[in-house]
Amino acid sequence: MITYWHNPRCSKSRAGLQLLQERGAEVALRLYLQEQPSLEVITALHKALGGAVIDMMRCGEKPFKALGLSKDSPEADLLAAMVQEPILLERPIAVKQGKAVIGRPTEALEALL
Repeated sequence: MITYWHNPRCSKSRAGLQLLQERGAEVALRLYLQEQPSLEVITALHKALGGAVIDMMRCGEKPFKALGLSKDSPEADLLAAMVQEPILLERPIAVKQGKAVIGRPTEALEALL
């Protein structure tokens, strides 16, 4: 089962979901903009992704600047910002058995298949 952090309004998110479905993957959608994740969940997601916290963020979104964030902000501040404003999470993200990938490019999702 792949948990898919999905924003139906995003074309990349829709394309990633289509790829997974075409490959026969069993997918559980997480509509993260409606089901606001907790700090614990965001932290676990970061651990599953690996890398820097900033790499899982959409820095071009208005809340990023509105919250006074920068690419040099402390990771704790960045994590808290994603809890407060889930739109800051890069999308799509797919998670399977403790491993996660960001679906940009869409083909990156194949790593979980």
